Amino acid sequence: MEFTAKQLAQVLKGTVDGDPEARATDFAKIEHGKPGKLCFYANPKYEAYVYTCQASILLVNKDFVPTAKVTPTMVRVENAYSALAELLKYVATKKRTDRRHRGFRSSWFLTTKFGKKVYLGSHSYVGHHAVVGDHTKIFENVYVGDNTVIGKNCLIYPGVVIYPGMVIGDNVIIHSNAVIGSDGFGNAPQPDGTWEKIEHLGNVIIGDNCEIGACTTIDRAEMESTIIGKGVKIDNLCQIAHNVEIGDNTVMAAQCGIAGSTKIGKNCIFGGQVGIAGHLTIADNTTIGAQAGIIGNIRKPGEVLLGSPALPVRNYMKSYAVFKRSGQE
Repeated sequence: MEFTAKQLAQVLKGTVDGDPEARATDFAKIEHGKPGKLCFYANPKYEAYVYTCQASILLVNKDFVPTAKVTPTMVRVENAYSALAELLKYVATKKRTDRRHRGFRSSWFLTTKFGKKVYLGSHSYVGHHAVVGDHTKIFENVYVGDNTVIGKNCLIYPGVVIYPGMVIGDNVIIHSNAVIGSDGFGNAPQPDGTWEKIEHLGNVIIGDNCEIGACTTIDRAEMESTIIGKGVKIDNLCQIAHNVEIGDNTVMAAQCGIAGSTKIGKNCIFGGQVGIAGHLTIADNTTIGAQAGIIGNIRKPGEVLLGSPALPVRNYMKSYAVFKRSGQE
């Protein structure tokens, strides 16, 4: 779907600052803005990207005052976050109404590509234009949406739901009742106190040799992809939010929760019930103890952290000694 800056300004009741005929055909995060993309800027934390963004169109708040040259054509709106929610909703609705599903259909014999020696259990469904690699086993009662790609030698256990457009690498194990690609928890506050749902048009990409635990949920990105690197091992009952990126060979125990747009490095180890706030960066080789809460960036590779809010292990043990003494007094 193609938009011009002029059309966007009309739909979103905004104004154009730049070329009204600038065109965009897809969405991208501001840090990944390229020609032909539409990005948005609402969080001051990301202002530096405004001046490096090469997108064709950038949604901004009407009161935004740049301090350097801005390459994209800016469409100024009352609230960029709410405007993005409105636009994503429009595009998602258009996509849904364009699908022509008429009663029962089996795409198995029509448009789906199955590799050699694929096993498909009873009551499982694989959608149109999906691809399933050689020797992959899809057990009973699994749903695989349209345009999904599943690699070779995968095990998809009963009850798994994989939304349309997801990408699963080779040698991936997904345990029962995991959900890959549900919408992230994105809602834009409205002036009347209500919340407007932000549609999610991105996907999830899971690298080779990963294992996803039972009842774990991995949300699709608002735009672009939620990325699970190669060799990642995620235990049961974990929540990976939209736009999260997890580096290769990171492991996390049960009930971890990673908030949206956080970037986790390679070879990290998370204990059970670790909680990480959104929009953070976690360095490579970080180890986080059980029930720790991370509220800020971890920039030094190889740190070990405990507690909530988490502290480096040596600082935590010193603090814990004080806590313990004060509790005995």
